[in-house]
Amino acid sequence: MDDGELEETWNDFRELVNMTPADLEKWLESDDSRNAGQHRDGGESTGHASGRRIVAILRARRGDLTDDDYRHMRKVVGYVRRHLAQRPSGDVRDSRWRYSLMNWGHDPLGG
Repeated sequence: MDDGELEETWNDFRELVNMTPADLEKWLESDDSRNAGQHRDGGESTGHASGRRIVAILRARRGDLTDDDYRHMRKVVGYVRRHLAQRPSGDVRDSRWRYSLMNWGHDPLGG
C-alpha cells in the first residue's frame, strides 16, 4: 500500500470502529459475542477472532502497525460497510446482526 492508501485505511478504520479497546474486550468475553457469526468446525467465529485482532491494533501505536495490520484494517472496513448495508428492519438492539458487527468493533447503536 502506498502512503495514500495507508492514510485512507487508517481514517476509514478509525471512523467505523467505534468501540474502545476496553469495551470491545469486555464484549468479546460475553456469550452473545461468542455465539455470533460463522463458526468453523465448532471453534471461534471469524468475527470474534477479528475482534481480538482489532483490540491489538487499537492499542498499538500507529507507527508500529505492519502491512498485515493494515490489510486486516481494510478487511474490517469492508465487512462493516457491507454489513451496515444489510441492516434488518425493526429493533436491532438484541439482534445477531448487531452482535456480529460488534465483534468487528462497530456498535450500530453508538458503541
